[in-house]
Amino acid sequence: MLSLNQSPPPMEMEPQKFSIAVDADHKATQFRPLSLSSPHMRAFHLAWLSLFSCFFSTFSIPPLLPIIRQDLNLSPTDVGTAGIAAFAGSIISRLAMGPACDLFGPRLASATLSLVTAPILLSAAFISSPLSFILLRFFVGFSLANFVANQFWMSSMFSGCTVGLANGVSAGWANVGSGLTQLVMPVIFSILNTNFNLSQSTSWRAAFVVPAIFQAMMALMVLAYGQDLPDGKYRKHKKLPNKDSNDTGVFLNGITNYRGWVLGLTYGFCFGVELTMDNIIAEYFYDRFGVNMETAGVIAASFGFANWVSRPTGGVVSDKLGRRFGMKGRLWGLWVVQTVAGLLCIWLGRVDSLWGSVVVMCGFSFFVQAASGLTFGVVPFVSKRSMGVISGMTGSGGTVGAVVTQLLLFSGSTKFSTETGISLMGVMMIVSTLTLTTIHFPQWGGMFCAPSFDHQDYHPLA
Repeated sequence: MLSLNQSPPPMEMEPQKFSIAVDADHKATQFRPLSLSSPHMRAFHLAWLSLFSCFFSTFSIPPLLPIIRQDLNLSPTDVGTAGIAAFAGSIISRLAMGPACDLFGPRLASATLSLVTAPILLSAAFISSPLSFILLRFFVGFSLANFVANQFWMSSMFSGCTVGLANGVSAGWANVGSGLTQLVMPVIFSILNTNFNLSQSTSWRAAFVVPAIFQAMMALMVLAYGQDLPDGKYRKHKKLPNKDSNDTGVFLNGITNYRGWVLGLTYGFCFGVELTMDNIIAEYFYDRFGVNMETAGVIAASFGFANWVSRPTGGVVSDKLGRRFGMKGRLWGLWVVQTVAGLLCIWLGRVDSLWGSVVVMCGFSFFVQAASGLTFGVVPFVSKRSMGVISGMTGSGGTVGAVVTQLLLFSGSTKFSTETGISLMGVMMIVSTLTLTTIHFPQWGGMFCAPSFDHQDYHPLA
């Protein structure tokens, strides 16, 4: 018999504690996106909605650029520099977010960053020069680091058999925010300008109140209703005797793992390319094909909306290939999908008609976003010990890629036209995926190599 001071065995509590099937670590082995069951599916919905609000905030600026650049007298170089600044801020914050998640947990790290960056967007009401506009984009871009917390949170809640799907759907649905804001922000501006008789200058500034409040509200919901791990808060988990408390060792273990750097590079030319397109696509159609701002916003929105199915599809494909072919399947799937995306990107820059460009853009958006989902189908397997650091490295790679493509091809001071830059970006995507051939896991193998030994006999600290 149990005394009053004793707890019942863990296995006896599992059926009552969780309403979803779990593994030995209490991570979910099922994915039910229509469920709100706690803690797994509630964490999923809080994670994607919180990141959705960050994408909505960060990309609320590009669809209003035709008005903003006129009001602030921005040159093409100013606009390009501001785009680079938005991603540069994200690089710094994503690098820091990985270790922050390892130390404090994804819930606290995510909510804190959202609450700090939301008021920055409100400062748009006071900017009056190109420099202040560039600084605004730089600091608002910090909020995109919540992507790292999102993927860390999903990897903490879902087992290996379904983590690719969970990561893909969570990030994919969140990325829809970059599309919805392209559609919504011009409408908000128009309502303020027409229905409330505000000037154009006042209208675009006031429009940013909406994304700022939305982001802050989601951060508060994460704090109030979120749970870091299936068994409780992250701080309590960190105090357990079997938890590695050497935080420096965790960090060094992550940054010295070459697989994290390779995935960061390839992610830089799938998600990084997606970020660049989010930044330039509305202005591209506005300038090249002469459509109005609202139409350009609708076209750009369709690029982001594809995330609703494309990135989750990448996660599903990764999990299915993993179950059938192991790690080799996950890596080959990523290479094929990202290479196809690169070919479509080259084609997009060479299409001369409006509707032809829209069609190719839709196909390109599906494959480039699916490649992102496939990437994070591999990330959770790189290092269990330093999962936050690896997630941060890979996520930062995405924004580094965006900075590189924006700086080299779309900075406003380059000799390339925008359409030529888009095609060159596709070439960079294809070349970057070749580095996947260097990834090898001793227990699982690589694209061309078999495992070094039986994974059942392999118990790495990493």
